[in-house]
Amino acid sequence: MLTTREFDLLAFFLKHPGQVHRRPELLEQVWGWSFGDQSTVTVHVRRLREKIETDPVHPRRLSTVWGVGYRYDPQGTTS
Repeated sequence: MLTTREFDLLAFFLKHPGQVHRRPELLEQVWGWSFGDQSTVTVHVRRLREKIETDPVHPRRLSTVWGVGYRYDPQGTTS
């Protein structure tokens, strides 16, 4: 079961499939915060992966774009 914030985060990604989102953007769009600890996003993404990914260590749907942010691919990546 997802927490409210995990649900909000997943809903945001579902509305923007294939787009890369930076942590500050996610803080503002999902949390409604214009500043704050960006590790909050990291923790919530990890927890969300644990619930929606078959193998959270090697995510196929909710991926990290290193140096940029996170991207949701509803079809899952093939690599």
